[in-house]
Amino acid sequence: MFCDDRIIDNIEELESFLIAVENGSFGLEGIAGIALATNNADGRHFVAVLDDNHQLLLARWVTDEVFQNGQELVRNGPNKSH
Repeated sequence: MFCDDRIIDNIEELESFLIAVENGSFGLEGIAGIALATNNADGRHFVAVLDDNHQLLLARWVTDEVFQNGQELVRNGPNKSH
């Protein structure tokens, strides 16, 4: 698993991250899904890239605003016109 300390702080950044994951920019294999989640230890929110076993492959912190307003974007995927 890879988690960096960069924080996604707007919807446009979240969309760019999702597109990068879909395009294979991170070199991850076996991606089964992407979800917004909350860290149980400290309550911080993150976007998680998961494999078939729901194991975390990649994570990036997100702000509370992105967590609240990015649910539909993560659920439906980014706009394919990019």
